[in-house]
Amino acid sequence: MTSLQTALARARCAQPPGPDIPAGHQVTPWPGEHHPVPPHLNRLLRLSLAGDRLRPAASAGALHPVNTHLLLGPGNGLPPGRYAYDPVRHRLLARGTVSADAPPGAVAVLTVTARRTVSHYGHRAWPLLLLDTGHATAALALAGAPQWCPDADTTLLAAAAGLPPDWDGAEPEHPLAAVRLTPGPADALDHWAAYAPGAPPLPTPHAPPPVLQEAWRVLSSLPGTTTWRRTVAPVLPDTALTSRRSARPPFPDVPEATLLEEVLATARHTAPVPWRLLTARRPGTAAGPPDEAAPADLAARAAGQPLLGQVGALLVAHGCPDDAPPARVRRDHVLAGHGAGLAQAVAIHLGLASRPIGSWQHGPCGPPHIVHALALGVRTPEGTDRP
Repeated sequence: MTSLQTALARARCAQPPGPDIPAGHQVTPWPGEHHPVPPHLNRLLRLSLAGDRLRPAASAGALHPVNTHLLLGPGNGLPPGRYAYDPVRHRLLARGTVSADAPPGAVAVLTVTARRTVSHYGHRAWPLLLLDTGHATAALALAGAPQWCPDADTTLLAAAAGLPPDWDGAEPEHPLAAVRLTPGPADALDHWAAYAPGAPPLPTPHAPPPVLQEAWRVLSSLPGTTTWRRTVAPVLPDTALTSRRSARPPFPDVPEATLLEEVLATARHTAPVPWRLLTARRPGTAAGPPDEAAPADLAARAAGQPLLGQVGALLVAHGCPDDAPPARVRRDHVLAGHGAGLAQAVAIHLGLASRPIGSWQHGPCGPPHIVHALALGVRTPEGTDRP
């Protein structure tokens, strides 16, 4: 068994995470001068990534480990260079200018700070980091980003973003995806990778425990092939994007079939992993055949979350068997997060209550393994929203 397979088996086992550790900085403390977001990127970033704990993109535990590095060529209103986006203050931090021959356009490289999620989810965190990356790419797609790359070579991404080869006591960021924010050349990442890396962020006072070091090793072992995809996202009004919030169960009523089919179609159309839709059993009805699961049947596999007995339906993404190669582990999780992010936006636009369910273990109902899910139901006055 490879080290990745061992980590995957551990993430899927019933062992609960250990005690919480410090989450570290909410935003990476990069050195650099502050700049306002250029006007032509203002709407896109505000509708996708901006905010404090309440942000348009869903995140496990509202910990938001995904960071954004903007590669801005000529014509973007700022000197060509690399900029770190601060979503809390909605501003950019200059991480180094480059020569005027930088490729035109604006590209976002998405990285993750593993400590933020490991702080609460322990050994179950690193798959959630991949799912959160998919949710962030979905949010950018909904806001109008034209292309995205869920499997870019991580060495290329790190070089393009100018990540330091030596973090010098700072928390490392691991690159996982790229999103083209405006049109530009197909080989833009290669051009950006040719520039020298920038300075590391400020060091952290927190020593990395073994569980965090394991997450770093896993994230460093996920290969890619750098395949750009055209974003396929539903066109929704801005108010629908800014009002995305995960609802607090209970929402046990099963939505109308036509609404559920629209949510399911969105996931299938935008993320090529196997999806299926489970609906709650009506009170007083007998259990179905052994292979016909209902949301409540899967509670034991969803980190023991009893809330699955209080939802009307569950949109489930399958994939990534235990012996999956590293590239597929990465791809299936990022795609599942992407599809669930788009499906949730559609569900909320249709007036449904929804909540992503990210941590899945082995348990009753057997294979295939569940990678991600979206709980769905009918919104009621009693149901309050949370981030």
